[in-house]
Amino acid sequence: MPVPMELSRIIISEINDQQVIYLKEIDGQRTFPILIGIFEATSINGRVKGFQRTRPLTHDLLVNAVEMMGGEFQDVVINELREHTYFAKLRVRHDGELLEIDARPSDAIAVAVTCDPTLPIFVNEEVLDDVLGDDAEE
Repeated sequence: MPVPMELSRIIISEINDQQVIYLKEIDGQRTFPILIGIFEATSINGRVKGFQRTRPLTHDLLVNAVEMMGGEFQDVVINELREHTYFAKLRVRHDGELLEIDARPSDAIAVAVTCDPTLPIFVNEEVLDDVLGDDAEE
């Protein structure tokens, strides 16, 4: 069962290659860290802080293209951890059908915060268990 999460922190480091975003369980205490690249981190950070850009970034392009073709973003699901790599799905409704688009979690979250309103973000319970351990729940 997917767990509803929200973006809670963005850590951008000028001296490290990897940046960190944290998702927090909406109705609980668990937090979920994801290491991401600098470009995705700055895109997410800029969106969250409401920075206006004169030209669209890649995540803006994707949102605009899907919406212009009649699709409606539904949510993001981080659905798998395999060999130390997270997998996510961007879920889009189009012509009554639910399409699941494979994505890196960082890109999926960047799309989520680009959409207006921001898309819901979910993490599968199995992924949380793998990352945090079964005893992480309160």
